[in-house]
Amino acid sequence: MVSRIALLLCLAAAATGQPFSVTPQWLPDAAPEEADVHAAFRGHFELADGAEVAFRVLGASWYVLTLDGAPLGEGPARFPLAYPEYQTFRARLTAGRHVLAAQAHHVGAATRMLENLPPFLLCDARTAEDAEVPLAWKCARLGGYAQKLRRVNAQFGWVEWCDTRQIPPDWRETVFDDTAWASPVPAEVALGPLRPLSASEVRTFPHSLTALAAGTLVETFGYERDDPPARFFLRDLAPESLPPQGVWRRYDLGRVRLGRPVFTLDLPAGTVVEFAHSEALSGGRVSPWITLSASDSCNLDHYVARGGVQEFIPLTPKGGRFLEVHVLAPPDSVRFVKEAYAERCYYGPAEGAFESGDALLDRIWAVGVETHRACAEDALVDNPTRERGQWAGDVVSVGMDIAAAAYGDLRLCRRGLMQCAQSAREDGMVAGLCPGGAVFLSTYAAQWVTACVHYWELTGDRGLLEEMFPFAERNMAAFRAFLTPEGLSDDAGWGFVDWGYVRNEGPSDMAVNLHYCAALRDMARWCAALGREREARAHAKDAETVRAILDRWFAAQRREGKPDWERIGYHRAVLGMRLGFFTGEETAGGIAHVKRHMLDCFPNTPDAPRLTDPGNAQPRLITPYFAHFAMPLLAEHGETDFMLDQFRACWGWMLGEGRTTWVEVFDTRWSHCHQWAGCPTWQLSRYVLGLAPRMDLGPNHFLWTWN
Repeated sequence: MVSRIALLLCLAAAATGQPFSVTPQWLPDAAPEEADVHAAFRGHFELADGAEVAFRVLGASWYVLTLDGAPLGEGPARFPLAYPEYQTFRARLTAGRHVLAAQAHHVGAATRMLENLPPFLLCDARTAEDAEVPLAWKCARLGGYAQKLRRVNAQFGWVEWCDTRQIPPDWRETVFDDTAWASPVPAEVALGPLRPLSASEVRTFPHSLTALAAGTLVETFGYERDDPPARFFLRDLAPESLPPQGVWRRYDLGRVRLGRPVFTLDLPAGTVVEFAHSEALSGGRVSPWITLSASDSCNLDHYVARGGVQEFIPLTPKGGRFLEVHVLAPPDSVRFVKEAYAERCYYGPAEGAFESGDALLDRIWAVGVETHRACAEDALVDNPTRERGQWAGDVVSVGMDIAAAAYGDLRLCRRGLMQCAQSAREDGMVAGLCPGGAVFLSTYAAQWVTACVHYWELTGDRGLLEEMFPFAERNMAAFRAFLTPEGLSDDAGWGFVDWGYVRNEGPSDMAVNLHYCAALRDMARWCAALGREREARAHAKDAETVRAILDRWFAAQRREGKPDWERIGYHRAVLGMRLGFFTGEETAGGIAHVKRHMLDCFPNTPDAPRLTDPGNAQPRLITPYFAHFAMPLLAEHGETDFMLDQFRACWGWMLGEGRTTWVEVFDTRWSHCHQWAGCPTWQLSRYVLGLAPRMDLGPNHFLWTWN
């Protein structure tokens, strides 16, 4: 097996620079099935002369790198096992001895980021002239970490519960003596051909912190491992009758962020330090539970101090807007030396801009960008706190258009589209969630086709269409196997249309068929762009077959010769009008229906039903997500003013109570940072500024869209 690994790595040279001459490695004393293992690696090397050195790195789960004790990078960037992409970190070094150190945390379970892969770390070093720099590796299991104490939730790995007294404080430094450490052994993992990361590296943005509130605390609940989040939340932070057992401080990060506290504290040995995050305050406090986790959750980390001045920084980033630190030691023995936060984020401040003279609309545009930033790391993710999953719906709908309105770099979207294809089901249907814990949605697989064509429109990158064409053909073949005379069978996959969506009666969901019809039309256009006229005709023919099914269904929803919009329903009405299933006079009636429906829903009507949870499906609801489809329909039919009023009313409501990122739906019991709720950002840029990028027509080509 080891020789097979080496062969695969050597074959990975094509168009990617020199092949790896080293194999994946891991601890000699760790079984592959062992979970929640923290490993330390030290790679020694010497340079005869000063040089720029590139370190190429890949791992099975989270790792953090330092070079001569200074931060170098972190990863991995998520990947399907058959399509790995390594990261490259560069440093200018002097002649002499150097040490690359890596702390790797093997989760041993599937997460939203990665499958449950065998543990390994792969790394080599090369000079700017592409000469190999040999690394002499030593490794050790890092003691002090309690194994498998609690998962953050079922989508993430394990909390860090660490007694730092059991970890050498200087193990990352060049001078550390690791002669007693073991040599790593080859790891057995069948990686596909290695390629360099196809997007930029995720950046770290430092933030200094000032406490929002502070005080003393006492314990009120159980042993410390009975229920860690409950113990944290139930501490008395304003003790009156009991003597203080510690101190606490609370911080507002300004918006929901993904990152890590970076605190330097001067403490007695044995002091417990806990950091907890939450997206909103509960009764004025940070609650270390994550809503809608579909499991137990524990959004905190726990450390025991070695004594004296010490830096505390979790290995793994977590999401939240509010941070609370509890320090369990006599209050007069605790000294805060440094309070900071390191944010993990792909994008910097917006490169695009929007100014309308309306302060609320300008703010709504900007909040959409900041929410997008908060959900952008090595992928566009649904939420930085709950799961960090790369759902296709976040890439193929709102996310791509927000990125195009605010930034020039859409490579995260490109990479997401590719990974959806690389993680396809056995029958070829592209994934709706990947690469960790793949989920398959018929609607997202259909929207993926439209999104690939739209990416070409936004960037002019025809290469994506060429590269993804075989995957697209298999994807459409998978759909074809589920097409019946009544439409697509529900067996095709999860037909997610919207939260709160009420499916029509009958054997086939017509909203799903409308997405499928759009995909077939766009697939025909895709083929035509590549000069594949035969395939274009075949997909156009399939589109007409699905159109006939939809025509029959819409015809059955008429009363006295006119569309019965209530029976058709909001979602099917919007998608049907977008695809031209109604005449001009009928469309005017449909637009009026859509406006009435929106005004009859919360938050336009305060006492209307609320979308309290994912299982609450009923027709009198609207969501920020589906506005991605509905608002352009209104704007393109002369209803721009109505659209802007909806932004002011509904997204203005979301800004209440000091919120600074978009709530997932129009209800605060869901996640408080979800970039797919940010469609006003791209729609304001597109329909108020009036320019739509169409780079497929030529460089710097825009269409005038003001109405």
